[in-house]
This record gives sequence, structure tokens and C-alpha cells, in this order.
Amino acid sequence: MSGVLGIVLKRLGLGLLTLLIISILIFFAVELLPGDIAQAVLGQGATEETVNAMRQQLGLDRPAPVRYLEWLAGAVQGDFGVSLISGNSVGNVIGPRFLNTLFLAGYAALIAVPISIILGVIVALLRNSLFDRVANVMTLTSISSPEFFLGYILILYFSVQWDMFPSLASLGPDISIGEYLYRAFLPALTMVLVVTAHMMRMTRAAIINLLASPYIEMARLKGTPAWKVIVFHALPNAWAPIINVVALNLAYLITGVVLVEVVFVYPGIGQLLVDAVSKRDFPIVQACCLIFAATFILLNLTADVGAILTNPRLRHPK
Repeated sequence: MSGVLGIVLKRLGLGLLTLLIISILIFFAVELLPGDIAQAVLGQGATEETVNAMRQQLGLDRPAPVRYLEWLAGAVQGDFGVSLISGNSVGNVIGPRFLNTLFLAGYAALIAVPISIILGVIVALLRNSLFDRVANVMTLTSISSPEFFLGYILILYFSVQWDMFPSLASLGPDISIGEYLYRAFLPALTMVLVVTAHMMRMTRAAIINLLASPYIEMARLKGTPAWKVIVFHALPNAWAPIINVVALNLAYLITGVVLVEVVFVYPGIGQLLVDAVSKRDFPIVQACCLIFAATFILLNLTADVGAILTNPRLRHPK
């Protein structure tokens, strides 16, 4: 167990180092954007004295490394500063939006993960059949289609032609959970169509790769039915790559929702990021990017730990 703990601590240390490097890139990438932030906030009609006062208020008259260290110290404590547009705390602005994004990602994951694994097992069981070929064509089509394109196609049919679901995910604090699920169904379905293809193909590939193993051949020679060979012999040993691809796709569900949220005007952190960029609200932009990076690194760490726990060779290294 100490070996596993050491590997996990090493992965965690590398993740924190990666997050530190990303925070530097985020901060100085914003610094390199053209234009004066104070001028952009105040507008073109602001006087030079007002712009200078705003620059002092925002701390822009100090060196960038000093401001970065102050921003990083605040970010470690959960203080990302104040929004330039609303004047509210960045944490208070992002908090409800991030919860909405987590809800949407969880909604999509609850649909996508079981469907992907079940379909992956079925197509592995029916390998080279008509069903397998059709499933491969459909998954390749889904993978090749951009999220915004799938979203507009779903709006065209489910909202415009069939009038089954709303095209805009207008949410409020007083709606019931059933209404919430109903209004968020189309953005969740868009994400499901993208990630299901990845997870299903990885499940299929992992199981087919194991079907050539000697113990699988022995189970077949004993007369074990094909579905039992896959479910009870191949699938348990395929969990490591499956867990990896599931965790990576969960990271995508949270960090890759920007286009989906924009298409459906879903009030999540992706929509907030786009609005902040258009309004040059840089504290919001920096905080959103850092949260996306931390979430992706955390879920990658989860994938690594899951792969270690499901692989006896990693759990008990020689």
C-alpha cells in the first residue's frame, strides 16, 4: 500500500506543479492582450486622470510579477479578486455558475457512462457484425461533429420541428428539479453524444484486446458462453483503460462545455467565461481558466489513481 501512496503523492505533486505553471501562463497571457484594461473598463470617453486613477485602483501601476504573486496568494485562499464590471467578489459570481456546470456535467455523465459501457460490451460481443459496423459509423460521425453543430441540429429537430424541449436553457432558483432536468436536457444530450462515442470505442477496444489472452481462450475451451467470457473474465480486467477514458471524458464534460453553454445560453461557467472575455473582465477570465485547469488536473489524477487501484501489478510492485 505504501507503493501506491507514493505513486499517488508523486502524481499529486506533479499536478500541483502543472497547475502552478498554468497559472503563470494564464496571468501573463491576459497581461499580453492588447489594449489598456482601465481604458476598456471606463470606455473611450474617460479622461486621462480617470484612467490613471483606475489603473492605480486595479494595481496596474505595479510590476506584473508582483501582481501575479498577490493574485496567486489570493487564489490559494479562494480569493480571486473583484469583478471589474459588477464590482462583486469573483468567487460569488463564479460559485453559482460553477455549480450549474457541475450539474450539467453530472447529468450528462449519468446518461453517458452506463450507455457507453453497455454499448461497448455489446459491440465487442458482436464484433464484425452489422451492429458493430453501424455503431462504429455512428460513433465516428459523433466524434467528427463539433459540439455546436450537434447542438444546433438538436435544436432544429427537438425544439423547432417537434417542439419537445426548449432551445434555451433558461434556469431560475425557484424551478423544481424535474423542470431543471427538462430544460437542461438538450445541452446534456449534446455532450452525451460526444463523450459516449469516445467511451464506447475505448471499452470495445479494451475488451477485444483482452479476448486474445490465454485465460480467455481457456474459458472458451471450457464451453463458457461468449457473453459470460466478456462480462466475467474480460470486463473486470479492462477496467483500468475504461476508468481512464471515463475520467478524461468527465474532465471534458466540465472543461469543454463552453460551446455547448453558449449555444443553449446555459448559465454555467463556460457562458460566464465568454461574457467576461467580451467585456474584458479579466479577474473573471483568470479565475475561470484556473478552475478549468484545476478540474482537468484533478480528474486526470483520479484517472491515474483509478488505474493504479484496478491494476494488481501497480498495486503490488516488485
